[in-house]
Amino acid sequence: MILVYRYRVKSLNGLLNKQSRAVNMVWNYCNDIQKQALKWNKRWPTGFDLNKLTTGSSKELGLHAGTINAVCEQYAKSRKQHNRPYLRWRSNKRSLGWVPLKGRDLKREGNAFRFSSNTFRVFNSRAIPEGKIKDGTNFSQDRLGNWYLNIVIDIPETEARPIQSGVGIDLGLKDFATLSTGEKIASERQYRKLESRLGIAQRARKKRTAARIHAKIANRRKDFNHKLSTRIVREFDYIAVGNVNAAGLAKTSMAKSVLDASWSFFRNTLAYKAVRHGAWFEEVNERFTTQVCSCCGSVSQSSPKGRADLGMRSWTCLDCGVEHDRDVNAALNILYKSGFGSGHRTPAEGISAL
Repeated sequence: MILVYRYRVKSLNGLLNKQSRAVNMVWNYCNDIQKQALKWNKRWPTGFDLNKLTTGSSKELGLHAGTINAVCEQYAKSRKQHNRPYLRWRSNKRSLGWVPLKGRDLKREGNAFRFSSNTFRVFNSRAIPEGKIKDGTNFSQDRLGNWYLNIVIDIPETEARPIQSGVGIDLGLKDFATLSTGEKIASERQYRKLESRLGIAQRARKKRTAARIHAKIANRRKDFNHKLSTRIVREFDYIAVGNVNAAGLAKTSMAKSVLDASWSFFRNTLAYKAVRHGAWFEEVNERFTTQVCSCCGSVSQSSPKGRADLGMRSWTCLDCGVEHDRDVNAALNILYKSGFGSGHRTPAEGISAL
């Protein structure tokens, strides 16, 4: 299993700033070679070709040879991935710092790391597990100028644990998540809390203050999602989440609230943590989960339908007489539609109207 551990660097930031400028030179050289190939209708250079062209430049640039090779290989990979004839130039003023390296070149040294005859001390926020450090490891800079060491490490996979408990999760805006157990988790609304302060800083053109506020919002949001996802994967063996279309809703008038909720980040975090802890994870099509009664499986005339009934938070099924909370009912239907509910009745199954 491939995981990335991120540590903030607290030494040699000046050296990393210098090396990031040299990395930009290598990247722009690769872009220049690519444009020459396009101009003269030559074969596009591969990462191996670019490595040969940059051989012997390590001492002059002040970069480790593995870093130069990693830049060349990443350029060819990004060009192919984005299916573009050439990529953007990297600017020392506009581009955030980035220094890639080969996994074999990074050595552990107690709570610090050794690379290219330099010892980088980091804030040891959590212990790194034993495992092979892979290529893709890099130093990266944020908008505040802080440097981070991102370690890509291969750790053994956890054996899947037996399924004894399951949970369905309905994601929303008023409540961030509603569990099939009936628990409702309130939305933090981190952006809304600091929106006025951010607006004041932006209107005053205080870019660094605005960047700090953006970083605070992002860090709080990540902290909330990580803590919640860790609690869920530890409590439940099977996790089913509705596949709400966050990208589509982000194009509507609810864009700010949808992006502030960060549904996609939460689902991705929940997915990899489930694998890490041996739990089962599944994204379920949540179509009709609000309308279908989780008790009898019918679509009652009283169930909420469409945008007109978004304000209806509770309803009573006319067929079986059970009173439902809108979100809890949806979470139960999500659980029933998942693999955990394969032994249960599937909502809307056999209903011709649907």
